[in-house]
Amino acid sequence: MHEPSAGFILIVDDNSTNLAVLSQALKQVGLKVRVAMDGVSAINIAQQRSPELILLDIQMPGIDGFETCTRLKADPATAAIPVIFMTALADSESKVKGLSLGAVDYITKPFEEREVIARVNIHLQLRQLTKALEEKNAQLAQGAAVLEQRVAERTADLTNALEDLQRFQLQLVQSEKMSALGQLVAGIAHELNNPIGCIVSNLAPAFEYVSDLTKVIQFYQQVHPETTSKLGQAVGEVDLEFVLEDLPKLLSSMQLSTERIKDISISLRNFSRSDVTTKLRADLHDGLESTLTILRHRLKAGTVRLAGAEHHRPAIDVVRNYGDLPDLECYPGLLNQVFMNILANAIDALEESLPNAPRISIQTLVVGQQVIVRIADNGAGMPPEMQAKAFQPFFTTKAIGKGTGLGLSIARQIVEEKHEGQLSFTSEVDRGTEFAIALPLG
Repeated sequence: MHEPSAGFILIVDDNSTNLAVLSQALKQVGLKVRVAMDGVSAINIAQQRSPELILLDIQMPGIDGFETCTRLKADPATAAIPVIFMTALADSESKVKGLSLGAVDYITKPFEEREVIARVNIHLQLRQLTKALEEKNAQLAQGAAVLEQRVAERTADLTNALEDLQRFQLQLVQSEKMSALGQLVAGIAHELNNPIGCIVSNLAPAFEYVSDLTKVIQFYQQVHPETTSKLGQAVGEVDLEFVLEDLPKLLSSMQLSTERIKDISISLRNFSRSDVTTKLRADLHDGLESTLTILRHRLKAGTVRLAGAEHHRPAIDVVRNYGDLPDLECYPGLLNQVFMNILANAIDALEESLPNAPRISIQTLVVGQQVIVRIADNGAGMPPEMQAKAFQPFFTTKAIGKGTGLGLSIARQIVEEKHEGQLSFTSEVDRGTEFAIALPLG
């Protein structure tokens, strides 16, 4: 038995007697019934309010049951309504046709009341189960969508947390690296100052002493041109003329070397400036030159080992094209680290590709309200898959122990977060790579 509040059953038949018999039988078991005497009326009723089940006669005037069923199934609003055909036709061909149009069952005339009620109950139950299943599927789909959204939100949160952690790690690494490097370099520069100062201060009087001794010896030779045999033998063994000529040259060479050491010491002090917390006005060209001075030993010609074999690498030519830059308010020590990372990577690229004429080009210029520093090499360049990962923390193509994969990540953080600038690059395989550092004039 069905509750009176349940949906209705639509009976479609052009025979009023059949309608009355079926309606009475279904109402007796508690089912609500509506009737229609032709296909068009049945379609209109179904479109206005969807019945739970349609009992549809095949042979009717106007459009027959087959056509009515076809139209009902073609309309998305009525396509899911179960249709049971009622017919006196007992041939298999008619039944197959009806089932192929979407009907769920057949009731053969003349009606057997208990059979009709049994078939109707079965299909009503199937209908209710189908609806319940559809509702469950909808709930599952909704739940899946909510879960997917939560997973996406959680994934985004975790991704952001990972990026924050990596950024924090980079800051720690950068801070510790700069602190340790600054202390080391500053200590070396300080320790060099004393012996350098001593040598520089003593060279001037040494030149004077040598000059005085030379004059005395020359005067002695003029006054006493004839020496004793022993003295003449000693002078010959010493080759006094050569010593007097070469000693000033040796002192001049020592003087040049001390000036070179002094320049290195100044470059070390400039490079290791402790200015992480306060911006200062600085000349970027001084930073570039200090960095090049520290890397000068790597720019010279030498031997590199690739794939287990040693290769000669010519000296790297550094082409400077410096523009007229104003002093920039910045963190000079941090920018020196950026220059160091990019220039060291350029040297690495040239040592790995070994071009015939290795070259690093440095250009500085002012464009609008920005200072641009371009550092380019003519190495092997980077393929697209490597370019996509270049700024990722810990990504490196170097052998174990050769690099940490943090250089470019730290450089980008220094430029973009500390200086509100932009660090970018272009690279072409077999043509080389160019990094561009854009800093606001501010």
